[in-house]
Amino acid sequence: MLLITCPWCGERAQVEFSYGGDATVKRPPEPQNVELKEWLDYVYIRDNPRGPHAEWWHHSAGCRQWFQVRRNTMDHKITGSAAPGAKLPELDQTGESS
Repeated sequence: MLLITCPWCGERAQVEFSYGGDATVKRPPEPQNVELKEWLDYVYIRDNPRGPHAEWWHHSAGCRQWFQVRRNTMDHKITGSAAPGAKLPELDQTGESS
């Protein structure tokens, strides 16, 4: 079982959370003014990273807050979490939070 640390509630089981997607993708600032290709790329095109990756998670069975998580896609190890707008902890050379 994956344990996720909510910035407000602390460590909880994965079943309390919903995955929200890639936290590095930025929404176009004025969607109504972008070309269709740019909008389709934003909605559908995603990288499939290997290693540490920033993701959005929602504490759907708890405080109902959205937050960021850094999870390694190779071993699912979580190395940090942060509220929206806050910076995730930096990684050292071993891939651990510093």
